[in-house]
Amino acid sequence: MRLVFILGDQLTRGISSLDGIEPARDVVLMVEVAAEATYVRHHKQKLVLVLSAMRHFAEELRAEGIRVDYVRLDDPGNLQDFTGELARAVARHRPEAVVVTHPGEWRVLELMRGWPGRIGVPVEIREDDRFLCAPAEFALLTAAGKTGRMEYFYREMRRRTGLLMEGAKPLGGKWNFDAENRKALPRGHRAPRRRRFAPDAVTAEVMTLVEARFGDHFGRLDRFGWPVTRAEALQALEDFLRVGLPSFGDWQDAMQAGEDFLYHALIAPALNIGLLTALEVAAAAEREYHAGRAPLNAVEGFIRQVIGWREFVRGIYWTEMPGYAATNALNATRPLPAFYWTGATRMRCLAEVIRGTRDNAYAHHIQRLMVTGNFALLAGIAPAEIEEWYLAVYADAFEWVELPNVHGMVAHADGGRLGSKPYAAAAAYIGRMSDYCRGCGHDAKARTGKNACPMNYLYWNFLITHQDRFGKNPRMALPYKALTAMGEGERAAIMAEAEAFFARMAAPEAPSGQLSLGW
Repeated sequence: MRLVFILGDQLTRGISSLDGIEPARDVVLMVEVAAEATYVRHHKQKLVLVLSAMRHFAEELRAEGIRVDYVRLDDPGNLQDFTGELARAVARHRPEAVVVTHPGEWRVLELMRGWPGRIGVPVEIREDDRFLCAPAEFALLTAAGKTGRMEYFYREMRRRTGLLMEGAKPLGGKWNFDAENRKALPRGHRAPRRRRFAPDAVTAEVMTLVEARFGDHFGRLDRFGWPVTRAEALQALEDFLRVGLPSFGDWQDAMQAGEDFLYHALIAPALNIGLLTALEVAAAAEREYHAGRAPLNAVEGFIRQVIGWREFVRGIYWTEMPGYAATNALNATRPLPAFYWTGATRMRCLAEVIRGTRDNAYAHHIQRLMVTGNFALLAGIAPAEIEEWYLAVYADAFEWVELPNVHGMVAHADGGRLGSKPYAAAAAYIGRMSDYCRGCGHDAKARTGKNACPMNYLYWNFLITHQDRFGKNPRMALPYKALTAMGEGERAAIMAEAEAFFARMAAPEAPSGQLSLGW
């Protein structure tokens, strides 16, 4: 018999490790272990999502007649790590071999490679064919010069899948409609209500367990509403196709205080644990275009995220790890400020995004990139610290997707592998794409002075600090032209304000929980 080991982000009935399973002989092993809950301090909702979805998936397999050996977190004898629990299961079942699907994290792959010597039976690691481009294929595309930028890779994925294609040409005559997808919401806009899922008995039991075991982790559980079964994930997808997708293109970059979801898909947590697959959600979006229910700019923008960017960052991760994580091109070394956990800051944009992150284990891509990420870049936060935060706080964060996005896009720590310029912006961008600046205690228009928005002087200080690296970058010509036009006095004032800010950032947190002197 074979022992099929299913991990918490592999909850797909068609997963490669389940291919050819013989219910009369084989056994599926699933384990809940504290090591996976605490190697970073995962958001409570993320823990509930994964554990509840695992328990539901195990029951669905049992309903098919498949034997499942399921070890719960609080089971007596649980050794609380993958290797220990696999060894115990091998001792129980005496399998001829262990079958697994390629994991989503480098550290787990290293564990798997060491299992044969630890457990004394062969371990077959199968490709994760839920993705469209295997790491070996990505390496070949890299050698052919097709992964230097995501856009070239994305076009290859479009050709390979046939999505939004007319023969060899892209539908609508363009590969990319991103220029049409950058509108701000009208003032007073009311976003639609989005589908959320009330916890069932299984989820409620897990919530109690998580609160008891990991009650000091970040986040709140009373707002939990993520899909935890395949059926619920399909309902979440349908909600997006009906309510979100028609307007997703226009407003995918917009932000609004108090509106945590807007028109975004909200399916990444389900997609990344396997309740949905990339090709099925991309094909579903394409059908909406052909049915006349969603415009091309929205559908193309969504499909680009799913089969373009998502596959691209996975390829980068598996072809360039483990060395990729160690790079730090901008020599950023400052520690993560405490307000990333408390939300206690006068900067309304950051306070609002962190509040939503705490409440939902979610923020959309512009909130992550251009608010929390932008500040981390401008403030010179050490890449490993901001990466650990993103991995911990978001329900859809698994290292293969989180690390390249944060290391490359947010921190520009890879020196430009993912993006040809850093995603740095002053307050004007946030004011243009959101209502966060209204009612904020800072002046979004002031570069320096008592009430100047820190995003402004930190932005210009970033340009000054890294002028040797970015000064000749054609994509940054306009801001450097403006910097050149500044007088020496203003440049000196900017650098002085930034240094004073960094000194306050390094000081102990104020007793009120809100940092003093202009934060």
